[in-house]
Amino acid sequence: MHWTKKQETPYRENRGNRLNQILAIAAGGALGAISRYGMSTGIYALLGRGFPYGTLAVNVLGSLLMGFLYVFLIERMTASVELRAILLIGFLGSFTTFSTFSLETMTLIQQAEMFKALLNILLSVVVCLLATWAGFILARLL
Repeated sequence: MHWTKKQETPYRENRGNRLNQILAIAAGGALGAISRYGMSTGIYALLGRGFPYGTLAVNVLGSLLMGFLYVFLIERMTASVELRAILLIGFLGSFTTFSTFSLETMTLIQQAEMFKALLNILLSVVVCLLATWAGFILARLL
């Protein structure tokens, strides 16, 4: 295939956009990780570590924000790719903690805390889905 100068330009522009998206994701990821640490540490300080309250709270809030921002940024604002990347992929991707949820649930199982493990699974899945749905509704009401 023969490439002309005109055909190369869109690729170069697209590559620059990808770099902007990657930088936005990295910045959002750093902020999300710091926010997750702060929120979960604060929740554990208040409620203790007998149950994964911090991770559950982060995941519920993150699910609510994901539902809300998805509708708000895509349906309402038609936000830029970079803004969606920093908030949805970067910030919320590192703020929510599914891998931590999995580890804490396995730890409860290994400690023979089956009720707490099942409660954590049920609450995390059901409440986070409801929170995402609530975020959709809130954003659509605006």
